[in-house]
Amino acid sequence: MSLFNTLYQPVSDSIINKARAIKLLICDVDGVFSDGRIYLGNQGEELKAFHTRDGYGVKALRQAGIEVAVITGRNSAIVQQRMTALTVPFIYQGQENKLAAFADLRQQLQLTPEQIAYIGDDLPDWAVMQHCGLSVAVKDAHPYLRQHAHYITTMAGGFGAVRELCDLILISQQHFGLFDGSSS
Repeated sequence: MSLFNTLYQPVSDSIINKARAIKLLICDVDGVFSDGRIYLGNQGEELKAFHTRDGYGVKALRQAGIEVAVITGRNSAIVQQRMTALTVPFIYQGQENKLAAFADLRQQLQLTPEQIAYIGDDLPDWAVMQHCGLSVAVKDAHPYLRQHAHYITTMAGGFGAVRELCDLILISQQHFGLFDGSSS
């Protein structure tokens, strides 16, 4: 894991072992794929910024055979559009109860909690994170989440945090650098 340590920060063998078992990455959206801010225009349009590096990481995971899902409390056409472009097959929007979406994913994919990673930024994410084999908080997450997560990213939400987690999983499973596609 010296590569990950060089790129980001030192990680324990325990985190490496958790990442090695992952078959599904679940992501929150606002504050994870984006910086958490929502821009509203005068005509009611909603804008969010997504980082292309996160997109590359997601596509690399998918090519390595690792499923990716998003579970978000809001509904947004922008999220649907971005996740579709990244070939994310499981998009759960408007989820007040994220545990229900989590249970649905587990059932569909027949996975154990140890095979699932979740990355979040705020308290609504904790309900799912505490049931995952690898729970991750972005660098600028709520302090409670940072205290209880297995791993805290060096990158902030919307600025490469998802990519950092993708790299951790890919490196631990020896799939890093095998994807040569685009970040869309």
